[in-house]
Amino acid sequence: MEFLHGQHSLSTVEWILRAAISFFILLITAKIMGSRAISQLRLLDFVIALMLGNIIAHPLSDQTIGLKGSVISTLVIAILYIGGVFLSLKWTAFRKLTDSAPIPLIKNGEILYKGLRKARISIDFLLAELRKEKVADIKKVALALWESDGKLSIFLDPQHEAITPATYQIKTDPFDLPKTIIKEGKIDFQVLNQVNKEKEWLINTIKDQYKTDINEVLLTTIDNKNKLTVFLYK
Repeated sequence: MEFLHGQHSLSTVEWILRAAISFFILLITAKIMGSRAISQLRLLDFVIALMLGNIIAHPLSDQTIGLKGSVISTLVIAILYIGGVFLSLKWTAFRKLTDSAPIPLIKNGEILYKGLRKARISIDFLLAELRKEKVADIKKVALALWESDGKLSIFLDPQHEAITPATYQIKTDPFDLPKTIIKEGKIDFQVLNQVNKEKEWLINTIKDQYKTDINEVLLTTIDNKNKLTVFLYK
């Protein structure tokens, strides 16, 4: 375990062991910290990401720096992060520090320049974010908010909202997420049991409807009405 301590030189194997240990430590730390730190880069998350990057990077590039201190520091920061998230949930003042209130950028079809300055973003950036949401006309936007995680929330004026069955009080079937029952020629028997079907039924149905074998199937899904949707290798 000498490679954990600072040395004048490290062998290739010792460098590999350092990198592998650092990788798994970061992997475990990210798991402990939860998906929020990965999917949302708020102020607290940004600070933690910078600290972890610097702590782990140094012993991986300088053999004179020991790895033990970096591992301990990483675990301490993970604990502090979890504590910070807990404080933000329980203490309003701390939450305002880490998760600032959303900043209005557009209201009733008008751009709020003070909001742009406060968020420190340009007109070009705002227009790019609107294009990403398929919004071509700013006048159609009732409200646009700049969130603390750096994302734009857009609410269209009700007159420009898409028409849905609910608009005309049309009844529709409940949402049904099809289950993957075959993937790359392999049957998922757990799903097969959930839909109360036999392997022979699946094989025969695909053979009758698509004139092919299971091995030729790239993907097959099944809905709550036992309807199969089959995608073949092309």
